[in-house]
Amino acid sequence: MSRILIAEDDDDIAEFIARGLESSGYSCDVATTGPEAFATILSNDYQLVILDLGLPNMDGTDVLSQLRSLGVTIPIIVLTARTGLDDRIRTLEGGANDYMPKPFQFAELLARVRLRLSDYSPAKSESAASTSQLTHKGLVLDLHTHRVQVDGKWKDLSRREMGLLETFMRHPGMVLSRASLLSQVWGLDFDPSSNVVDVYIKTLRKKIGPERVETIRGSGYRLK
Repeated sequence: MSRILIAEDDDDIAEFIARGLESSGYSCDVATTGPEAFATILSNDYQLVILDLGLPNMDGTDVLSQLRSLGVTIPIIVLTARTGLDDRIRTLEGGANDYMPKPFQFAELLARVRLRLSDYSPAKSESAASTSQLTHKGLVLDLHTHRVQVDGKWKDLSRREMGLLETFMRHPGMVLSRASLLSQVWGLDFDPSSNVVDVYIKTLRKKIGPERVETIRGSGYRLK
């Protein structure tokens, strides 16, 4: 069953799309803000995203551009009230696979979903297998099974550990602040009193080795 993320801040529209897609045999999740959508896509295995551009806290255009800059190739259908030609061109050139203006007919959206999922099918994509794993200096992260191979031995990861490690492995050597990690993995604005990132860094280190994740005092963490 294909998993689809609906990034839409209008509850009625999101529910309408989810109900229609689920009745057509798809599994759906909903994200209502830009940071939540971005973090959820990075920490889960979706086959398609339906993305509204007018998301709060982080515009859908920024979500799209940041995903593509990280090499995320998942099909993205933009569903938006922005109907100007410049918006269409900018969004499609920015990496969107399709663009649908609101208001819309669900039958047309469903047809586009089926088309994009067909395009993304592993049977039709030679690169599909390669995008299911990330590798870095003795680490192999399987994005489908949420497991990491550490020097030849496989270990299970929790959802948050998975999100953290994937974020690190997509930015090797880059110092990532706690605020950045909270936004990308938890979808939260920075709370200086929160130690949730530090707690999960500690559990992740136990599984991949404490020396692999460096603490950069006053700045954050980085994957060696």
